[in-house]
Amino acid sequence: MKVLVLGGGVIGVTTAWYLARAGHEVEVIDRREAAGMETSFANAGQVSPGYSAPWAGPGVPLKALGWLTMRHGPLVVRPKADPAMWGWMLKMLRNCTSARYAVNKARMVPIAEYSRDLLRALRAETGIAYDGRSLGTLQLFRSVKQLDGVAKDVDVLRQFDVPCEVLDRDGCIAAEPALAHAKADFAGGLRLPDDETGDCQMFTTRLAEMAAELGVRFSFGTEFIGFTREGNEITEVLTSKGTRKADAYVLALAAHSPAALHPLGIKLPIYPVKGYSLTIPIRDEALAPVSTVMDETYKTAITRLGSRIRVGGTAELGGFDTALRPARRAALEHSFGDLFGGSADPAEASFWCGHRPMTPDGPPYVGPSGIGRLFLNTGHGTLGWTMACGSGRVIADLVDGRAPEIDIAALSLSR
Repeated sequence: MKVLVLGGGVIGVTTAWYLARAGHEVEVIDRREAAGMETSFANAGQVSPGYSAPWAGPGVPLKALGWLTMRHGPLVVRPKADPAMWGWMLKMLRNCTSARYAVNKARMVPIAEYSRDLLRALRAETGIAYDGRSLGTLQLFRSVKQLDGVAKDVDVLRQFDVPCEVLDRDGCIAAEPALAHAKADFAGGLRLPDDETGDCQMFTTRLAEMAAELGVRFSFGTEFIGFTREGNEITEVLTSKGTRKADAYVLALAAHSPAALHPLGIKLPIYPVKGYSLTIPIRDEALAPVSTVMDETYKTAITRLGSRIRVGGTAELGGFDTALRPARRAALEHSFGDLFGGSADPAEASFWCGHRPMTPDGPPYVGPSGIGRLFLNTGHGTLGWTMACGSGRVIADLVDGRAPEIDIAALSLSR
């Protein structure tokens, strides 16, 4: 079959890879000049099935009020006359119950763990390298109150058989020796030994190169304009460089997916939640993290990527704004300086922002769209790379007419 994949980020490229491996003729279109240039470009660098959980959970509304008033807080809301933003926030608030959290997490963990296993198989088969490390991740608690509150999270992780360990201060230093030199005090942490790290954009670029060797055609600098529909079937796609016809179409346009689907009568509750990152060259390896440390107080992730450190964080609601705001840079530098400040000079950092395609309940949309020939692979939020291989393989199986290896009913439009 001829398959057209819309979007050249980590989701679109992994989808193209698995489709090509299945023997299909695949074209990927993307408006940017290369693969992985938007949300995949400089994210936090984690493959974290252990942290596959909804943002919406019990206690979040009260915490959010504190974050909004906190200096260097992780949440920013820029009010605007945008029904999509306010509607998304209301839907998220409705999911902030213990019952909904449990349901939504149960929908997210299977695709995340399946994806992790496929990534490991892909790495073993191809030798793909992307500054990756398989050394686990550490959620760091600055206060005893945070540490005491981790029991509920541990119960949920054990319910899903996710390996984890609660560490005291000395245990955190044993896992991340540079924390012995941290300026900030901390009480302990939660370590997930099976989680991995790496450079998502590097992974996406190299997988695109391997996909091209399998015959995948990448049409960069090509903007999606719209679908042509006849009855209940997509017949072609209009782009800035003419029309494209295929036997199947896969929408992987991340936060731009709702606008693409709206003319078809499909309303996806996906909102662009802006995040920022710093990428800093390491000056002193002995003072740098060995993997990822997540600062629970400021909701930042500090990740070792080869000879660099990536500091990612902030959830900012304000549409598709792309301004690089100094206050957000200061927040990232503050968290980094408290924990690993001697390892690198933030003045040397590159500063980036991107838009996470967040659903209000947490799970992505992966599967049939309800319209003939059109499949969805979008809305992965902060877990795009974590879920990419699994989501791509699911779509390839569906295009082939095979049942996926995992149940995807929980990822459907009708969930």
